[in-house]
Amino acid sequence: MDERSAVEPVATAVSKVEMTQLVLPGDTNSLGTAFGGRIMAWLDIAAGISAGRHSAGPVVTASVDDLHFFMPIQKGDVVVLKAQVNYVGTTAMEVGVRVEGERWGGERYHALTAYTTFVALDDERRPRPVRGLLLETDEDRRRASDAAERVAERRRRRGERSAKFHR
Repeated sequence: MDERSAVEPVATAVSKVEMTQLVLPGDTNSLGTAFGGRIMAWLDIAAGISAGRHSAGPVVTASVDDLHFFMPIQKGDVVVLKAQVNYVGTTAMEVGVRVEGERWGGERYHALTAYTTFVALDDERRPRPVRGLLLETDEDRRRASDAAERVAERRRRRGERSAKFHR
């Protein structure tokens, strides 16, 4: 990536991803609901595509915030994953992912929301700078503001863990 492209912000629309998966019997537990780990894998893929689109290159997962399932997703339902970059730092991006279940006939329900952090990598697999985020709508600005608070909280927690480790 040249220096000019590193400083030109990118619209959030560039990073939007909508991905679908069908929950098959092999994706479910003994209760007939989707394995949480399978949903997490799909979530990681959608978020990685979103971060890669924004950064125009390879990325790696750095963290995933707490996952709280609001509703189980049933065997036979379609999983709809919507991902978008919410916040950009120097080399890292926060990607929000909304996971919905969809029953045949179109009825959707909110199953899970997660926030992931991805780091852009160069050819030597070292962190590389990413372009800024162009906030065009009130929704973009709200997402970025909320994400900035989460980023500050992550940094605070990381500092506490680091201090405990170095005692």
